[in-house]
Amino acid sequence: MCKPRRAIRTQWSRRTFLGIMASQAWSADYRIFDPHVHVWKHDPAFPFAKEAHPPARDATPEMLLALMKANGVAKTVLIQVIHYRYDNRYTLATLKRYPQYFRAVCRVDPLDPAAPDHLSHWTEQGFHGVRISPSGNASGDWFRGPLMPPLWKRCQELNVPMTILAPITRMPDAEALIAQYPDLTVVIDHMADCPVDQPKELEKLIALARYPKVFVKVSHTWSLSKQPYPYLDAQEHVKRLHQAFGPQRLMWATDWPIVEQTPGASYARALTVVRDDMKFLNDDDKRWMLSKTIERVWPFPA
Repeated sequence: MCKPRRAIRTQWSRRTFLGIMASQAWSADYRIFDPHVHVWKHDPAFPFAKEAHPPARDATPEMLLALMKANGVAKTVLIQVIHYRYDNRYTLATLKRYPQYFRAVCRVDPLDPAAPDHLSHWTEQGFHGVRISPSGNASGDWFRGPLMPPLWKRCQELNVPMTILAPITRMPDAEALIAQYPDLTVVIDHMADCPVDQPKELEKLIALARYPKVFVKVSHTWSLSKQPYPYLDAQEHVKRLHQAFGPQRLMWATDWPIVEQTPGASYARALTVVRDDMKFLNDDDKRWMLSKTIERVWPFPA
């Protein structure tokens, strides 16, 4: 017999409450940081790029702060969302409004020869790093072009990390640049979105483990997986990356609110899949991946 509707709501509320309490208790001996979220708002003061197609919903810092509080996440790195392209003002406004909670990573136009100077400008404004996103097709071949070395060099001079959103097929191109700038901190987003049914392709990312300043975000398990939570097929990628890089160079991430586009996925599950359901990780692994690794790349004030 089906439970009455009211009883189901009460049970779900209790589970939610207990989950929140568990997350807060778990993080009691160290602060959990999320190194990858996006914020935006439909606001004429901060117009989207003309060619952008943002969703109808907003993803405001206040919405994010509520999720952080509910899940015991202390600090977060804002990644400039593509909807604004290279106008970083909304992210900057968020950073200035809530400096106690956020670091931020900007975008610059990789096809603009002035991109290094633009990076210097945004760094002076408070950003700590830049993100570039070459596609896997010919439109992303600028990643192999002459405009990359000056940008990477400036990044190294400014001592801010280079963050790369790119498919697994671009990792050899990334390695060619990493080899030129071995002292630059480089972060590969979302395990390079390596398909779970192409495990050999992950070797292209694993090859970067030889460079000690390369870090990898353990995220998108939910979108890569062909299985329900806890995404055991995608966890196989994480196991191999853990063996290659060690927890000191891996970091979890929610990719909020993009995570919510995958049915069944959520901000909370992006945390619990690493914290609770990757059974091959020990407590020290989690301490690094949820906190200490992120602080190596994006130090937060105490």
